[in-house]
Amino acid sequence: MQHLFFQHIERLQAVAEEQIEKHSYDGLLIGSGQLHRRFLDDNNYPFRANPHFLHWVPFLEQSPHCWVLIKPGSKPQLHYHMPSDFWHMVPELPDKWWSNAFEVIAFTDRPAINQKRLAVMAETMPDYVHESWQHNPELLLHDLHLNRRIKSDWESHCLREANKIAVKGHIVAEQQFLAGASEYQIHQTYLSAIEHNERDMPYDNIVGLNEHAAVLHYQFQQRQVPDQHRSLLIDAGACFLGYAADITRTFTPSGSVFSELVAGLNQAQQQLNSEVAAGVDFVSLHCRMHYLLAELLQRSGLVQADPQQQVDSGITRAFFPHGLGHLLGLQVHDVGSWQHDTLGVEPKPPTEHPFLRLTGKLQPGYVITIEPGLYFIDSLLTPLRNSATGKLINWTLVDELAPYGGIRIEDNILITGNGIENLTRDAFVGYGRSGI
Repeated sequence: MQHLFFQHIERLQAVAEEQIEKHSYDGLLIGSGQLHRRFLDDNNYPFRANPHFLHWVPFLEQSPHCWVLIKPGSKPQLHYHMPSDFWHMVPELPDKWWSNAFEVIAFTDRPAINQKRLAVMAETMPDYVHESWQHNPELLLHDLHLNRRIKSDWESHCLREANKIAVKGHIVAEQQFLAGASEYQIHQTYLSAIEHNERDMPYDNIVGLNEHAAVLHYQFQQRQVPDQHRSLLIDAGACFLGYAADITRTFTPSGSVFSELVAGLNQAQQQLNSEVAAGVDFVSLHCRMHYLLAELLQRSGLVQADPQQQVDSGITRAFFPHGLGHLLGLQVHDVGSWQHDTLGVEPKPPTEHPFLRLTGKLQPGYVITIEPGLYFIDSLLTPLRNSATGKLINWTLVDELAPYGGIRIEDNILITGNGIENLTRDAFVGYGRSGI
């Protein structure tokens, strides 16, 4: 693992030096971020480090007020904040294997940074800013975001480990669901299983029982145990050194029509996974998933229309309203998803699929999510029910399935030069599971 990190830093240094020269700077200064006070309070919001800082120093996720200074031809400097503070634990100076990649310089109040023409990548400029420093220059940001789309071997390793951690939580969540736990209990057991607290999570867990599975970003965890446990949709990840896993599974007892739908969507998702490859256009994959979903809707008896008619009439969009997936990395919705060039040009998704978060052709080194869904969302189905197209839909079956909420199955996929690596399914197999 150590050699992968040092190779990663060498790559970042080469990219940074190229960009520094291209944009005529003396160096690049990247801040970890600062603490933010709650309104009318003396407590801080949970700290979340600048992802550009974590790109270089993923080991300092909880270290505000630190800086990385990159200069051409020099070892990167880590300016490490060690305040004089008797209220809080003062961190020790980094003396780990990874710190050998940096010239580590401790400071108490402000770092000794004297370069004049710096590009500063940070949420806010420090109060000791030099007049020639430039804050988040747009063209440089575009270049760096474009570079972050391609993951190094180190980053792929971290994403692989994050998936192994998250899968452990999903397995325990299923056990809790089958044992009759509440959403809150499932959520807490998940955190305990992966040894994360709320602050460590890459995003807020979605833990939806029954009808709550129809709320795409359901944001609560009810403490009350429902009368019946029909279904559980859990969209929950984990972090490993700043890198995020983003996994969704839907669990339900066997023997129901809904369980057959879960199995059918799982089969369709795996079919689509087999078609994912470098050079494939992601918008085309999204449209292909709508066709595969239409086949499932027809086969299950939910819709009496051939797949192409369903897609053309918009029926599938009522059952699957969100995008197929997105880039994944230091951020759950990683940067560069729409960006196609160094000027930051962002071709928008097709008008009929406005929520698609990724466009363009896949490249080796991308890590993406593939997350089709099938939901029973009243606000989307009601207009369909009242339209001429509504006669094609088996509303009796829809009403029977609505109490189950919906289905989403999400895998994290690494695009390679000769295929893909399914980080999520491989992690499930590592725990002796089939992948769902």
